[in-house]
Amino acid sequence: MARVSPYTGRRDARFVAIHRGGLLDEATHRLLAAWAADCAEHVLPLFAVKYPDDDRPAAAIETARAWSRGEAGVTDAREAAFAAHAAARGVTDPVAREVARACGHAAATAHMADHELGAPFYAIRAVRLASPATEAQAAGERECRWQRNRLPDLIRELVLSDQELRRAKFQAAFDC
Repeated sequence: MARVSPYTGRRDARFVAIHRGGLLDEATHRLLAAWAADCAEHVLPLFAVKYPDDDRPAAAIETARAWSRGEAGVTDAREAAFAAHAAARGVTDPVAREVARACGHAAATAHMADHELGAPFYAIRAVRLASPATEAQAAGERECRWQRNRLPDLIRELVLSDQELRRAKFQAAFDC
């Protein structure tokens, strides 16, 4: 077996696959994608009610789940992610846009594991936007807690530490 050089890029090595020199094993990567799909699916009805004929976000979630089970390839997931992001660009409703972005990031997690925070982040944004202004912060915190309650034990520490490390980038959305 060929020896793999240690990863020296800018990404967090914990989210780079072992076969690329990082620290991420396949089982953990697949759990990250499945959890990201859970987060996106939780808010999918906010998209479907506005755009019932556009199945690209739902297809991205299903592809992320299929990849997490070993039933779809990375190329399939990338294509589904691109399609969900195209759906986001094509809608006028801001809530639906954030939901489609969440779905795109769930599928993109198969390609780049560090997209795992995109799905929960955009899901929180969607919930906040869908709520009255006086309740938006509390609604986002409830969504954050819902997401954390569904974190599998095997990835809990990894995800929570990534949320803390990238707190500024994600606008403290995971402070709940």
